Amino acid sequence: MNLSDIHHLLAPRAQEFLRRDTHRMLIDGRWVAAAEGRTLDVLNPANEQCIAHVPLAGAADVDAAVQAARRAFDGGPWSRLRPADRQRLLLRLADLLHTHAQAVAQVESLDNGKSAAIAEAVDVAMSIDYIRFMAGQATAIAGITRDASIPFAPPSAQFVTFTRREAVGVVAAIVPWNFPLLMAVMKLAPALAAGCSVVLKPAEQTPLTALMLGELLMEAGFPDGAVNIVTGDGPGAGAPLTGHAGVDKISFTGSTETGKLIGRTAMDRLARVTLELGGKSPVIVLDDCDPAAAAAGAAQAIFFNHGQVCCAGSRLYVQRRMFDRVVADVAAIAKQMPLGHGLDPAAQMGPLVSQEQLDRVCGYIESGRREGAEVLSGGRRAGDKGYFVQPTVLTNVNHAHRVVQEEIFGPVLTAMPYDDLDEVARQANDTPYGLGASIWSNNLTRVHQLIPRLRAGTVWVNCHSMLDPGMPFGGYKQSGIGRDLGREAIDAYLETKSVFIAT
Repeated sequence: MNLSDIHHLLAPRAQEFLRRDTHRMLIDGRWVAAAEGRTLDVLNPANEQCIAHVPLAGAADVDAAVQAARRAFDGGPWSRLRPADRQRLLLRLADLLHTHAQAVAQVESLDNGKSAAIAEAVDVAMSIDYIRFMAGQATAIAGITRDASIPFAPPSAQFVTFTRREAVGVVAAIVPWNFPLLMAVMKLAPALAAGCSVVLKPAEQTPLTALMLGELLMEAGFPDGAVNIVTGDGPGAGAPLTGHAGVDKISFTGSTETGKLIGRTAMDRLARVTLELGGKSPVIVLDDCDPAAAAAGAAQAIFFNHGQVCCAGSRLYVQRRMFDRVVADVAAIAKQMPLGHGLDPAAQMGPLVSQEQLDRVCGYIESGRREGAEVLSGGRRAGDKGYFVQPTVLTNVNHAHRVVQEEIFGPVLTAMPYDDLDEVARQANDTPYGLGASIWSNNLTRVHQLIPRLRAGTVWVNCHSMLDPGMPFGGYKQSGIGRDLGREAIDAYLETKSVFIAT
């Protein structure tokens, strides 16, 4: 599958965007090359071919972007906009994204490997809805008033006291490669609604839709410097950005290991931080559930987006008397899943994002085999071109195995039986992570007994990985700090100032 072979399948804007061999990054309202002139190859993971080149930013580029964001925030046109103005700009951006939804989804597919149809129906649609949700929040930022009770003030003293919510400042937004557009929007929308300015760094593997989003931001009329987009790798661009003294807040989504490093860097200067990190989410099937429905749900929970989902249901727990039936059904679903590139309407699962990720996932599968796991389906690379891995189901595993404890971030499911709610609650919580969990049952009494016992930021019942713009998303334990989505997200981009006025 060469780009020329599918060019006729692409929407006009996608064709025009991909026709450019070399792209620029957005700094202070201008499209610029890297200061050192270096570029980064962007590969199509379905065939390993280069589809574009983007700037390989360094510290000088990052500094220019942060300085532009600082000027926009400190007295620039962006800082003087009213909440209603920010709302209108965000709504205009959402409308533009809706107009070009197919083109953006197609570029996302070629860049990331995911299905273009699913990218349009999920990633782009959710991005549009969230921008519109946050546009409404821009005019709903409010403080409170209180009658003061100051114990050491004279009885005759009178005060007016109130709080103000003010934008935190310049935000460094660093997004992963599994949902490149959506994760960028999940950081940009609340930051911009709050009045912050932003330096966005997309993942080095998937920078293209961030640059398309930058074009739409400019078309929407956002002032220069309000949003800056730097492309590059972690050491060259990510580290200088998170360590920059001009950054007031860091919002990062990615691995727990990297998140810890960023957290330490932020604490050195007490920059505000939101971290949405790894997961090892359990899927818990109670014995009153229909086995076929549970199997279909478990398959969706792990194989959606090729398993490259932070809250993927990668650990399956089934009540012992139903275990063999449910796991056999999941394995059968996995074996029948057609693989293919993202523009193939028949494909249900695409490639992993990179050679590095392919090696990582296959390495975990081999680790499971060495520790005694039984492979019911998949278990190896698919084909010899593109980063495809067969949907894999492992049994005969226990909680000491790496495949049970560590985040694999691929289409690999570990399945284990349990006997009672006490046992499964203990097992479900037995990892360093706590991002999500799902329960499959028709017995609401047992469901409500189990929900408060799960140490997870989101619990789904008879579904998995459902997100809503108005519902917060984030994790317990080493799955992160803070929340994306919901009203809670914009709070993370605001400071609270107390005001005392003696009258």
